[in-house]
Amino acid sequence: MVSFAPEDLSRDAFLRGRMWLYQPKSGYRSGLDPVLLAAAAPVLPGQSVLDLGCGVGAAALCLLARVPGARAVGLEIQPAYHELALRNAAENGVDFRPVLGDVADGARALQGENFDHVIANPPYYRAGAHTRASDAGRQTALGEALPLAEWIATAARRLKPRGFFHMIQRADRLPDMLAGCAGRLGALELLPLAARPGRAPELVILRARKDGRAPFRLHAPLVLHSDDRSLGNGKNYSPAIAAVQADAAPLPWPEA
Repeated sequence: MVSFAPEDLSRDAFLRGRMWLYQPKSGYRSGLDPVLLAAAAPVLPGQSVLDLGCGVGAAALCLLARVPGARAVGLEIQPAYHELALRNAAENGVDFRPVLGDVADGARALQGENFDHVIANPPYYRAGAHTRASDAGRQTALGEALPLAEWIATAARRLKPRGFFHMIQRADRLPDMLAGCAGRLGALELLPLAARPGRAPELVILRARKDGRAPFRLHAPLVLHSDDRSLGNGKNYSPAIAAVQADAAPLPWPEA
């Protein structure tokens, strides 16, 4: 098995030290996106979560730091990242079980298992739509090898009836996301994420439900940063995002 050497890893604090993550110094590194994805899912204590393409476990571990008593399973195709996810699960002492497997085969490694929630942060770029990364792990994380419809099909297959699905993705992939949900998931809601006030959203979070029948809802954008540019991007989060980042607060999802 290919592994990362100790000198190639960093140990990084998330959620103001509520969760720690070993991840490669170069290659794909977790940032704000999996934190927001984890904060969007309305998981309750005792419920189960599947993180498709979990990487080193950032989203699942952030979620479990927020919801004690929940349990999570992660599916990861890259052995070195799966190995780090196992290490991070042990490091944080939570009920997180990373599994080596592939979304493309319908998560066959999880045959017979179903979940209250499925979350996913798939590669953002269609095949050939971005500069190829020199690091194989980063290339796998960013460059699409499997259509979004297949991610959504696997999520729907692994959800319990009335279970929730959440995906964070680039806004320009919205047509693919909606097409992938057709006939599989319903009650679609879309929360756009804008970097600053007045800026067009670059990311969106999709919420969908198995067997859901409510009409589609497009919410107003959630702004990530204040307009005070003197503070720098790492310090000028809007109050709602600062609470997610620092206090493991849930993302303020608009009420129906």
